[in-house]
Amino acid sequence: MKVVAAFLLAVLGGNTSPTADDLKAILGSVGAEADDDKIEMLLSEVKGKDITELIASGREKLASVPSGGGAVAVSAPTTGGGGGGAGAAPAAEAKKEEKVEEKEESDDDMGFSLFD
Repeated sequence: MKVVAAFLLAVLGGNTSPTADDLKAILGSVGAEADDDKIEMLLSEVKGKDITELIASGREKLASVPSGGGAVAVSAPTTGGGGGGAGAAPAAEAKKEEKVEEKEESDDDMGFSLFD
């Protein structure tokens, strides 16, 4: 990742085709070690390509990556008998947990915050 960042910094600085020495100089300026294999691999992959096109294609690829995080799957109730009360219990539990969390936060607050 640091090699990619060094490459992008070089391009942002006006060097449209940075060399391995350019990337090593950028990495060395912040005290990071340069891995010659990774630098050569990156330079061979981006050789002759426009950086804006590479970024655009990367955004398209990232758009297909799921990033939902902590979503919980909820199944729809069945239309058969006996399913009427099952959905109410989890909802009540969720409300109860929220109230408990709010109370704990206010007790721990003690009237001040570290980030205010």
